[in-house]
Amino acid sequence: MKRIHLIFLLLLISITGYAQVRIRLFAGQESGSALLTVSDGKYELDVYDSKTVILTRDDPVIFALLNGKVAVKTRGDSGFMCDSLIVKGLTGNDRFSLRINGSASPARLYGGDLQCIPDMGKLVLINLCDIEQYIAGVVKAEGGPGRNIEYFKSQALLVRSYMYKYFDRHTLDRYNLCDNTHCQVFFGITTDSIIIRAARETKGQVIIDRDSMLINSPFHSNCGGETSVSEDVWLSGAPYLKKVTDPYCTSSPNARWTKKIPLAEWKEYLIKCGYKPVKNDPLVYNFRQISRLPEYRVDTFTLPFTRIRGDLNLRSAFFSVSTAGNWVTLTGRGYGHGVGLCQEGAMAMAVKGFKCNQIIDFYFSGVTITDVRYAKENKFLSGFLFQPANK
Repeated sequence: MKRIHLIFLLLLISITGYAQVRIRLFAGQESGSALLTVSDGKYELDVYDSKTVILTRDDPVIFALLNGKVAVKTRGDSGFMCDSLIVKGLTGNDRFSLRINGSASPARLYGGDLQCIPDMGKLVLINLCDIEQYIAGVVKAEGGPGRNIEYFKSQALLVRSYMYKYFDRHTLDRYNLCDNTHCQVFFGITTDSIIIRAARETKGQVIIDRDSMLINSPFHSNCGGETSVSEDVWLSGAPYLKKVTDPYCTSSPNARWTKKIPLAEWKEYLIKCGYKPVKNDPLVYNFRQISRLPEYRVDTFTLPFTRIRGDLNLRSAFFSVSTAGNWVTLTGRGYGHGVGLCQEGAMAMAVKGFKCNQIIDFYFSGVTITDVRYAKENKFLSGFLFQPANK
C-alpha cells in the first residue's frame, strides 16, 4: 500500500507541478528581526480578520519578535501583531530579498513564500520554495560558479538525493531542512543559467544503491588523489562509498598542504590523547601515510587521523608526520573528509569530457541514476510537501 500511495502522489505532483520544500533560513543565526523586500511578482499578507496587505515590487516589510508574537510593519501601515505570518506569492514567479537586521551579510534572494513563526524566543523564518530552485541554490552554494555543466549536473544529483533522503529531518520543527551545514548550505536561489540548466536537465533524478535505496551522497573539496572509505570517517560504512584512486584532482589548488607545529606542542597533544612516551627520540613521531590509513601510530599507541584533523583544525586527515629539529611538519593531501565525490576531481573530469553519469559511477560503486519514483522509502512524501502554503 505504501508503494501504491507513493506512486499516486508522485503522479499527482507530475501533473500539478506542485512540489515545494520547507527550508529554515538563517538557521545558524539569532534572528530577532528581519527585512523583506519584494523583488519580483506580487505578495499578500493575509493575517487576521480578513485583513489583506498587498505587496508589489520594492515594497518592504519588517518582521520582529515582540513578547512572543510577530510584529509586522509595512510601508504606510501603523503596524500590527500576529501569532504567525505567511508572505504568500500570487503570480507563480515571485521573489523577495531577505536579510537579518544587524547582520553584516548582504540580503539574499529567495523565491516562493515566507513563513514567520515565533518559537522559543526566536523568530523562525521558513521559505516554502520550489524544489528545483532549491536544488540549483544549493549547487551554487556548495559547488561554486563557473564550472562545466556536467560537473554541475553531478552536484545536482547528489544534492537532490540528499534532499529526498532526509526530507523529514526537521519535521518536528515544522520544516524539512535547514540552510546550513547541518543539512545543506542554501543562500537563496541563483540566477546562474548553467546551474539552473543543470538542475532542469536532471529534474527528478536521484542516485540509488543496489537495494534501490537513496544513497548517502557526500562530497568534499579535494581527496588528495585517493578517497576514503566511509567507515574510516563515520560510524558506519556503505558498500558504494569505497576507496577510489583519483588521478584527476592532484593538480588542483587544494591537492596539497603543510602545517608546522612545535615538537613540544605535538608531544603534549599526544600525551593528552593518552600517549605514554617510551623513549626521548623525536624520530619516533615520524609516520608516512602514502595511502589513506585510519590511524596514526607511535610505538604501540594509535590515534585516529580523523580525530587529529578535528582537534587541530586540519584541512584533511590524509597527512604524513616528520620531525626536524624542534619542529613537526604535517605534509597533507586533499581538503575535506575525503568520502564520496571529490569536487575538484569531478570538475577536472567534466573538463576532459566525462558526462555526469560517468563522474558519479567513478566515485560511487554500484549505484544507479534513476527517477525518484523508483527509490524505496522516499521521505519526500512526509508532512509539509502537500500542505497548502497558506496554512
